[in-house]
Amino acid sequence: MYNETKVLDVHSHVRPHRAAYLFFNDLVHSRLALESPIGPGRHSGIPGMRDEDFQSMASSHAAYLDERMIDTQILTPHPLRVFGWLEPYLFRSWVSYINDMIFKIAQAEPSRFVGACYVPQDPSATDTAGCVEELERCVKEYGFVAVSVSPDISGKHDSPAMSDPYWYPLYEKCQDLDTPIIVHGTDGLDPRYRALPRQYYQMTFVTEQYLALCALRQNDQFERFPGLKVIVCHCGGALDRHIGDYPWLCRDRDLSANLFYDTCSYDLDFLATAIKQRGISQFCFGVEAPGGGVNNRPGTDRTADDMVPMITEDPILGFLTEQDKIDILHNNPARVCPGLADPVATNARATVQAFGSEGAVTAPTRSPGQSINPNPWGFGER
Repeated sequence: MYNETKVLDVHSHVRPHRAAYLFFNDLVHSRLALESPIGPGRHSGIPGMRDEDFQSMASSHAAYLDERMIDTQILTPHPLRVFGWLEPYLFRSWVSYINDMIFKIAQAEPSRFVGACYVPQDPSATDTAGCVEELERCVKEYGFVAVSVSPDISGKHDSPAMSDPYWYPLYEKCQDLDTPIIVHGTDGLDPRYRALPRQYYQMTFVTEQYLALCALRQNDQFERFPGLKVIVCHCGGALDRHIGDYPWLCRDRDLSANLFYDTCSYDLDFLATAIKQRGISQFCFGVEAPGGGVNNRPGTDRTADDMVPMITEDPILGFLTEQDKIDILHNNPARVCPGLADPVATNARATVQAFGSEGAVTAPTRSPGQSINPNPWGFGER
């Protein structure tokens, strides 16, 4: 909280124990479209995937937020655990499982987290109509408040640009449900990234998010879907390096109701320039805590993702008025994603239970590292 105002964060990812990813191993080894072992009415007995494990994850994550003055976060899938290069029928199972995981964590700390789903993007499909069912499930059954998408889900540069009609079915449904889209890069398979052995994925995020931003600014999807809201992570990926009356800066178009950015840049000079270029009204607080900023900021005893003091006190951002700070930390996120403002009520909209054993089907227990049964829960077909 900052000056009696709740701090709302639009950028965070689930970070469960690695044992929670055993389901991924089962998908890959069995090559079966398995049902999620932690979906509604199912409670896994596998260490790392049990209800109490997700409750512990949520509690630990909430304690991290306490230290950074953050009241509520949107939880999205981890961008390096999306695995969008999976075959589409396996990816659909994986997406469902990750969304189930987010639901459990949000319900374990309903005043601190709200969920954002992933959808089974398929760049080889005609359009995104195949994504709508999972979006509706998560919004209507789980009370999720946003959907996270990747501009290059397979990592192979084969997804249509985010202005392409390919995206229209998803855009239409998001507009109907008043569900904002969060654009975040995922893993990239470009062989040139092999020259960047450390944090190559950061280059993926920069290039894909900025490419998505440029496509969204230069085309007519917001005229077709005027109620659509999109947040591009990491300040939009890159800064605009041109000056003057360049059409790709969209200075002759008003996208203030549609296109937004988060504050997830730990370089304060970059963040300050991005805010000046794109406007205070378009920025929503979001810092990926915990994430890449867990090391201390040079010259301070604070981690890089401890950003509320940076935004409110650092001289580099001294051009922000008190009202600007409140807008970025609270008002703008609440306007773009209203479910953040009252997370308890948002999570109470869920029509299924995350916890409780009544009528539940419990998956069999096995220890992490135990050899994998190709179909340990007995579900799924090729």
